[in-house]
Amino acid sequence: MTQGSKIQWTTRLLAVLMMGSPAAFVSCDHERHIVGSVNTEFKLIGPDHRIVIESYDDPKIDGITVFISKSQTGGVKGGLGLAEDTSDASVAVRQTGPIKVKAAFKNGEDAFTEKRSILFKQLHVSRFWDASHQSFVYVVWTARVVNGSPKNSISAVVAQPWGSQAPDLSLIEATAQNH
Repeated sequence: MTQGSKIQWTTRLLAVLMMGSPAAFVSCDHERHIVGSVNTEFKLIGPDHRIVIESYDDPKIDGITVFISKSQTGGVKGGLGLAEDTSDASVAVRQTGPIKVKAAFKNGEDAFTEKRSILFKQLHVSRFWDASHQSFVYVVWTARVVNGSPKNSISAVVAQPWGSQAPDLSLIEATAQNH
């Protein structure tokens, strides 16, 4: 391999790796809103290590907002999107409007996923319906190809009326009757 082709190959590899930035959440019909962040460790070169707080509207349920706090690695690797972020994350879920289930879902289905490293680690926010308590339950956790982490956080929201508007759970009830 010539020096020129090595440089081209390295440049292409870095471009591919940069496209897989760990800040990209993968889900349908959602927008990430950064609430804020706090620095946890100063880094002389590159961004500081920090905790980032974000909110997302559940893509399948109107009236539910998911708040996540998570660690974000700084430094040179973090600045380039090459660092592997830790499995530390927390979730809080709140009813922020009238609840309407827009699409059927299976218990344990991911509401959101996010890359936490270039290739091998993902953060998941999984959704469950607890019929006996009329509650939506969310758990945040991480998985790796080889070795995941038992660190997790859980939050729940009871499906309650919003003002005079009752929750629309018809898609959940129809799904439950068909199984």
